[in-house]
Amino acid sequence: MKHMRRAICAAALTGLIAALAAASARAQSPAEFFRGKRLTLITSASVGGGYDQYARLLAKHMPRFLPGEPTIVVQNMVGAEGIRAANYLYNVAAQDGSVIGGLSRNNGLVKFYDVNNTSVQFDARKFHWLGSPQQEIGLFLLNATSGVGSIEGLKGREISASSTARNAPTSIYPRMLNALYGTKIKPVEGYAGSQDCLLAVERHEVDGHVSGGSSAAFRARIMPWLKSGATKVILQMGMVRDAAFPDVPTALEIMPDAASKQLFEIAFAEQVMGRPFVLPPGVPADRVKALREAFDKAVKDADLLADAKAQHMEIDPVSGAAINALLDRVYAAPPEVVARIRELAK
Repeated sequence: MKHMRRAICAAALTGLIAALAAASARAQSPAEFFRGKRLTLITSASVGGGYDQYARLLAKHMPRFLPGEPTIVVQNMVGAEGIRAANYLYNVAAQDGSVIGGLSRNNGLVKFYDVNNTSVQFDARKFHWLGSPQQEIGLFLLNATSGVGSIEGLKGREISASSTARNAPTSIYPRMLNALYGTKIKPVEGYAGSQDCLLAVERHEVDGHVSGGSSAAFRARIMPWLKSGATKVILQMGMVRDAAFPDVPTALEIMPDAASKQLFEIAFAEQVMGRPFVLPPGVPADRVKALREAFDKAVKDADLLADAKAQHMEIDPVSGAAINALLDRVYAAPPEVVARIRELAK
């Protein structure tokens, strides 16, 4: 019994010390907390892709705008279209501001589309969104050999389009176009990523591809096809037209009625989120403020912009507060609208 009491006391003392240490850490000012620290930026992307590229750009430039001069190291955590990393950030990662997350843009709406998805163990609205350095626009690419030259022509002829997975924009957007505009697009799912989807277009395994985004690497890959006329952009998947394709309409512009347009506006919330970065939900408010301010300054900084330009990266930032507000609006949509878009996304 004496040994048991000693063990219980030791355990209680250990817990008390840990609690006091945690309380002390939370009482530190942001400058005191960040001073000399090595922060971890966990990105859900594989090395070399668009998301990874933005994560490394941010890790390089953002520390200059944080008090205490910390460093940021990128760690890749790939799996389940970003859900693995999001679950880790929400449930396991340190909640003190030492861990930043770089998620997939569709993670914000994954639970909105499938409320019964048990693999999703986070509430996207409770993350503190830092923001995104880029707002995305997807492109609908179609090979000239398909024999169709416009989106209108797809109402009378079926074409195939490469896709990563059924719950990805590369499959959801085509199905929405089929249901709301009358096209006949058959998503061919199972490709590993955007570059593999483009390879399928290049090899004529499929007729086209409806992308969720269009990173620098993506655009570099397709530009020779567009210049040669082998491939054409027939539609843009975003809130506004990209300046590079001023004569190509967006999906919003071709919708036949207000209800259909509203459904695409909800779907395109992901496009506004672009390449989003987040903080776990338990991070203290003053550190959230410091990190958001550092992010906002970094994406407007001349050195970051010059670095991005050299890498052919688009910078069109959106704030974290704007993303949190956008998610709140989407999740508050009328039940009949929610039911309709969930049905389309199945």
